[in-house]
Amino acid sequence: MRTIFKTTFIDDMNIYSKRYHVIIKSMKKILFPLTVLVLLTFQNVTAQTNDFYDDAETIKLKTSGVEVLGEIANPGKISLETLTLRSVIVKETLLQDGKDKFVGAYRYDGYSLYDILNNVILKKKNEAEFQPIIDLYVEIENNKGEKVVFSWGELYYPIHRHEILIATQVARIVPSKTKDLWPLPSDSRLVVASDLLTHRNISNPTRITVKSYSGKFKITKGMSPMNSKSFTISDDTRKLDEISALPSDLVKLTYPVVFYGRGRGIHGTTPFTGVLLKELLAKYVAVNEKNLKTGMFIIAGKDGYHATYTYSEIMNRNDQAEFLVIPSEKGTDGGDFQVYPAIDFFSDRAIKSVESIRFVNIGN
Repeated sequence: MRTIFKTTFIDDMNIYSKRYHVIIKSMKKILFPLTVLVLLTFQNVTAQTNDFYDDAETIKLKTSGVEVLGEIANPGKISLETLTLRSVIVKETLLQDGKDKFVGAYRYDGYSLYDILNNVILKKKNEAEFQPIIDLYVEIENNKGEKVVFSWGELYYPIHRHEILIATQVARIVPSKTKDLWPLPSDSRLVVASDLLTHRNISNPTRITVKSYSGKFKITKGMSPMNSKSFTISDDTRKLDEISALPSDLVKLTYPVVFYGRGRGIHGTTPFTGVLLKELLAKYVAVNEKNLKTGMFIIAGKDGYHATYTYSEIMNRNDQAEFLVIPSEKGTDGGDFQVYPAIDFFSDRAIKSVESIRFVNIGN
């Protein structure tokens, strides 16, 4: 009797054990995919950050070497990899058949012209005649022969630095509802974050050339008092107009200002009231691809003090950081007109007693 009971008990335990293992195996089959699903869901949630611009895949771009030449003492090739990787976001738009055509929205990562040119030693051809560096500009070319231009002030004077890059990688900024997948470039790209129409965003930039403006001005240092009753607007070939009073149909704007110079420091905090320079110049210089890429203004005062500004930095901004033409009381010292670049940290490119505004296209 005891033997029978013992055998039955052991058999029952074996049966329970087998059933237990079957249940455990079944639970594992169910729990494993559930666990994976939970982990994937958690991973997707945690991967989403507050940064809208890192949601899409980052794509590497084919990159060529970059050479720096021109009016510098140390020309040569630049090792981009040794520089800090920076990032900008852009909405690329082109002028086609007189209309703006949207191309796509992107985050570009790359190396800023600010950093690329930071260690070049300037050697201006015209330094004996005009020492300030505000008449310098930079030509950038690619392997297709395309060329674009930037003023030196556009690179080193703005409040917002590092916004002009040679990009080596890109990511789409994809709309959350439409899921539009914008076309991607394959080569490195020059990218200008502040341009409205992005014609200066050329592919595969390989050569950077630093130059000073070669036009002649009569320089009179320390002129005081200084006044110019009018200023001329001209292009490569002729005088287009002479302005002695600002057009009455242009809207007056007032900009609060902390006016600070690179040499003398604080000049004042009095607000400036004037009209937009781009609105004054709009009827004299056409909006076209060539001007957007290689157009340049040279603005000079009565004393010959002058600076370069590209067509795009004055006429083609997407950030509303504009240039003002400021009238003053007739005959005042430093009047009758001044140009104030609101984009700049320093006051160095603000021109007093404006006497001339020249437009040239260096692509000619």
